[in-house]
Amino acid sequence: MAGVPAIILLISFLLVLPSATAIGKVCGNAGNYTANGTYQSNLAFLAATLPTNTSSSPQLFATATAGQAPGDVVYALALCRGDLTGNLTGCSACVNGAFQYAQRMCPNAKAASVYDDDCLVGYSSDNILVPAFNVTRDMSTLFNYWNNAATTPGGNATQVAADVKDLLTQTAQQAAARPSRFVTAYMDASSTAIPTLYSLAQCTPDLSAGDCMACFQQILGTLNATTPVAGRVLLLRCNFRVENIMFFDGAQMMQITPSSGAPAPPLPAPTTNKGSGVKPWVIAVSVAPPVAVVAFCFILYWRWQRRRRYRKGGSRLRQKHTHNLKGDELDWEMEAELSEFSVFDFHQILEATNNFSEENKLGEGGFGPVYKGQFPDGIEIAVKRLASHSGQGFIEFKNEVQLIAKLQHTNLVRLFGCCSQGEEKILVYEYLPNKSLDFFIFDENRKSLLDWNKRLAIIEGIAEGLLYLHKHSRLRVIHRDLKPSNILLDSEMNPKISDFGLAKIFSSNNNEVSTTRRVVGTYGYMAPEYASEGLFSIKSDVFSFGVLILEILSGKRNSGSHDCEDFINILGYAWQLYEEGRWRELIDSSLEPMHHSTEIMRCMNIGLLCVQENAADRPTMLDVVAMLSSKSKILAKPNHPAYFNVRVGNEEESSTGTVARSINEMTISVTTGR
Repeated sequence: MAGVPAIILLISFLLVLPSATAIGKVCGNAGNYTANGTYQSNLAFLAATLPTNTSSSPQLFATATAGQAPGDVVYALALCRGDLTGNLTGCSACVNGAFQYAQRMCPNAKAASVYDDDCLVGYSSDNILVPAFNVTRDMSTLFNYWNNAATTPGGNATQVAADVKDLLTQTAQQAAARPSRFVTAYMDASSTAIPTLYSLAQCTPDLSAGDCMACFQQILGTLNATTPVAGRVLLLRCNFRVENIMFFDGAQMMQITPSSGAPAPPLPAPTTNKGSGVKPWVIAVSVAPPVAVVAFCFILYWRWQRRRRYRKGGSRLRQKHTHNLKGDELDWEMEAELSEFSVFDFHQILEATNNFSEENKLGEGGFGPVYKGQFPDGIEIAVKRLASHSGQGFIEFKNEVQLIAKLQHTNLVRLFGCCSQGEEKILVYEYLPNKSLDFFIFDENRKSLLDWNKRLAIIEGIAEGLLYLHKHSRLRVIHRDLKPSNILLDSEMNPKISDFGLAKIFSSNNNEVSTTRRVVGTYGYMAPEYASEGLFSIKSDVFSFGVLILEILSGKRNSGSHDCEDFINILGYAWQLYEEGRWRELIDSSLEPMHHSTEIMRCMNIGLLCVQENAADRPTMLDVVAMLSSKSKILAKPNHPAYFNVRVGNEEESSTGTVARSINEMTISVTTGR
């Protein structure tokens, strides 16, 4: 490297300080990589992309993979402290500095974990991205630091240790119970020699509550009878810290009462610089210039690196695919190499699926066939292969990849990567063994496997996933094809929304309405304003969700059902039964409504509110989640639903009469515009 880029890199290296503040590191035992080899290139790519991805995530958490297994693939994750949501620049700088620190302190190591005050970073040739990866037994990333000087002289060391463990145990329990997997707290210690203690506990937010607590149990087990009052214990997937000073933003901290002590005192005020003699504007003026220089140099260097990689990536891909790809596809191939997902080689997919054997075929949808596969490391996958006769094309393929690669939520299906070679367009997803929701609720033999608690959990999970898409994701997304066959179920019957080929990005204005001439989706789940006028908004997804609720409660399809008396669909039938107090007649016979009558009737009310004819009368998903989570919240009375007097065709038929096949796995259903 020579010239301006070298100068920029040198200045950035000298000025970017976060790497110097790292509190510790663990160099892994996965062996070393060859200098200037493929593994190092893949690691450099992740180091360049993860800082931005982490700071732009609502959860301040990001994972990424680069390269191809075996040998050169690198798995990485980064997590910023949960109270840094107001300091995204600091989060990004911390992750960037942690990568620099790791590569200096663990030179050529294939695995490393770095812990900073504000973030942590880990990478390895082993797949550390599996949420429960060795969470209950792997201590190889453990780092701890205790400040023995923080204990007040003359204090009872045994009592101090008991207070610390009590505080950390309760903080860990609270963190595991929260969706963010993060909490800050304080407790007035029972020992008079010890001041108020402050604590923080955090897991990576992709862990379940149980896995998070299991991880905490591992590090709580490292405490002993002489644990000092200040310090921290960190694993890659969970960590906690305790101090006798407030070391975090105290706006959201909770009060914890000692197990054997008196009630804690009122919430203390955060320390300020009042009376220090240094004015805030003096600090700002002093700090701003070097920060600006660092940011400017980093941006210049990043942009130069990006152009350089595009040129190199484009050169390699042209040599490999030019004879098969159209111009726009080739450009996208170059773009994909720098994106947030893996680009698999076609031969990897062939090997994983046994050459797309019939034995591995899971089904077929509008997109094409779906196959089960397995990589050499044992990870099971579901492979969507674009069929040559498919009504879908490269636009839908590209749309789904670019959308879902930027979405991370426990109730969204996870995209591992893609493959585009010649006519082959392939999406690689996590494999979900329980297929899709329609596989259960519309089958007379299987629906009994879904008791009320499971159905309620599925309804709540879908609602949480939609709320994330509409409000909390990096890209505000309208799904536009929500239906039972696009709700996949994992091994514990947790729902995951799939199939983003028809999704649309919208602005942060929840009231925005867009128009399209190409109406896509599935009749029976389309909001009336969308089906008739091409108008869509977040309320379009709310309508589809309302239909889903009624189908889950009844075990009947909205369209094509012959059990709705004089009504042509389940919407009008459900509303009439609700109005007449006969709502139990709608409920699936495999359920026992008498045991859960209040919850079932409440869900039915919410479903009917979601399918109101006027979009303005429907709640938002934020409202829906609030209604589902609060049993005391008074619900509005629904008006008669949409399609009250309109016949709805079979869900499998498009507006032109062509069939859009639906299967149990990831599919794309298309309805040609009129």
